[in-house]
Amino acid sequence: MQNLTIAQTLTMSSREIAELTEKQHKNVKRDIEKMLVELGEDTLSFEHIYLDSMNRQQTEYLLDRDHTECLLTGYSAIQRMRVIKRWHELEERASQFTIPQTYPEALRLAAELAEETQQLKLINKEQEAEIHDLKSLFKEVMTPIQFCKMLNGVNTQKVNQWLAERNWLYNESQSGTRWRATSYARDKYLTEHQHLTSVHGADDFIKHQPVLLRKGAERLYVLYRRGKVPMKLNWNGDFTHQKHVSLAS
Repeated sequence: MQNLTIAQTLTMSSREIAELTEKQHKNVKRDIEKMLVELGEDTLSFEHIYLDSMNRQQTEYLLDRDHTECLLTGYSAIQRMRVIKRWHELEERASQFTIPQTYPEALRLAAELAEETQQLKLINKEQEAEIHDLKSLFKEVMTPIQFCKMLNGVNTQKVNQWLAERNWLYNESQSGTRWRATSYARDKYLTEHQHLTSVHGADDFIKHQPVLLRKGAERLYVLYRRGKVPMKLNWNGDFTHQKHVSLAS
């Protein structure tokens, strides 16, 4: 007997689209709402409630492939490609799932589902631990370098240049190095503190110091745990942290 493939409707959440396109979730939701109004469709039929890290109810949208592709027409080619590749992964995974035809097959499927459920529980516990770790690490007015000094193995001498490559920072000086927050990262991941600086023999000038917002610290921590942050050559491979660091630097 041939296996029968289960028919199912695949969806992608607005949160995942925001992560893939590196946009704020509220902005992606705004784009979706505008699109659905223009299409004359009921926004509530796409709405879904989820619990955030503080166990509060929040709203997201679940889109099928057609609506996702319609949404992406206003996004950049790079952003579209990330989402398209993710859709291919979802569809390939769905095509591999078939209805078990015998009792042993059903038992194996039940065991696999139970294992996946247990793995999800472990992942959730790890995420809760990461959130707890972050709360103990992050303090207001921290620079990216100060935050990264508490993360084991990070090469803090390369952090600002790495952030510049990610379009978080740019150098406004032609003769030296004066880092500023880019328009992309400002008020999303970073803000700036201004200081009046005096230099002997020269006029006073305003110095801008980029500092992390909590969202920026969360993003840095996620990138660190994924191994994306520049690391020291002698790093021991442990993703650990220390709780105290001087904010004077």
